[in-house]
Parts: sequence; C-alpha cells; structure tokens
Amino acid sequence: MRFAPGVRRFALPAFGAAAVLAIVAPPLSIVALAVGVFVAWFFRDPDRRPSGPGVVSPADGEVSVVRTEGDQVRIGVYLSATDVHVTRAPFDGTVERVTHRPGAHRPAFSKASERNERVDVDVTTDHGPAEVSLIAGAFARRIHPYVDSGEALSRAQRIGHIDFGSRTDVLLPPTYDREDLLVSEGDRVRAGESILARGES
Repeated sequence: MRFAPGVRRFALPAFGAAAVLAIVAPPLSIVALAVGVFVAWFFRDPDRRPSGPGVVSPADGEVSVVRTEGDQVRIGVYLSATDVHVTRAPFDGTVERVTHRPGAHRPAFSKASERNERVDVDVTTDHGPAEVSLIAGAFARRIHPYVDSGEALSRAQRIGHIDFGSRTDVLLPPTYDREDLLVSEGDRVRAGESILARGES
C-alpha cells in the first residue's frame, strides 16, 4: 500500500507510544496502536484509473456543491474522515500558478468553508482556464500541494493532499456547462476514477 507524504509524522509517534505503553500500561497501548493504524489508513494512497473519458473527480467523497460562477461551473467534493485525502488532476493541462490563501478552519461541509484556508491550483487546459482548490476543514491544518507553476498535468495525476478532513473544488473550463455534468449534489465519487463531466479531458 502506498501512503501520502506525512504519514510518518503522525503515525510513528503513535506506534512509538504503543511500544512504550505495552510495558507500563498495556490497555493504553491498545489505544495508541489503534490511533497509529487509523492514521496510516487515513494517509493511504491507492492507485486509480479513470473509468472513461471526461473530467475526473479531484477527490473521494460526496458532491456537496454544484453551481454556476459566471461562465464556468464549480463542483465541490466534501471529504469525510473515512475518505482517501490524496487529490487528483481532473484534466490534462499546465499549472499556471499555485496560490496559498490563509483563512479560517470551519467545517468543510458548511457554506462558511468558502473562507477557509486553501490552496488554489490554476490550470490552463485545451478548453480554457480552470482551477482546482484544496480547502482545509475544521481539523485540517496542513495542505500539501505536489505541483508547481509551469508543470504539465496529466488527468488523474496526484496533485496534493490535505491532512484530516477537507473539501476539494474544481472550476471547470468555460466550454463545459451544466448539461455536460454526470453528477449532482449528494453523489459519491472517487478521485481519479469517477467522471464528473462528459467530453474530452
């Protein structure tokens, strides 16, 4: 099993505590071991393949936002604690810039999360400008982008991860409209696999 960067930072202290507690307080050792296993599971990074042509989901989770912003459509995916938190590129393109925006840490499923800490990845595609946003949640304190300005993106490529709870948005290129969408609010999707919008990527 592949793991996202940062797993050692959180999992190793828990496993170390479990080893020490096994000698001095065995019941607490079980709790520490369980925490370590959960953290390792949370940072899992499985391989994914797109299930067909089109824009793939940038994240695992539930579609929580579908709305039109000017001439573009935004799709937001809420990630619960049980979802894989590695994010993927929805389409091929070139990274124009990666911008960190400090902010609050409201629950990622709430409307107030629009003002949360985030990292915006602006992308130029064959269909026009687009954006992928990694948004921190109530407990998330670190967003880890894997890409930088000038890099070429391939559809379903890993582009970052968020520690412990979050939301990931994709602002589709302007050539896509609501009629192209294959998902609606409440649908479950998988990063790099589920198709959000039909058409070429």
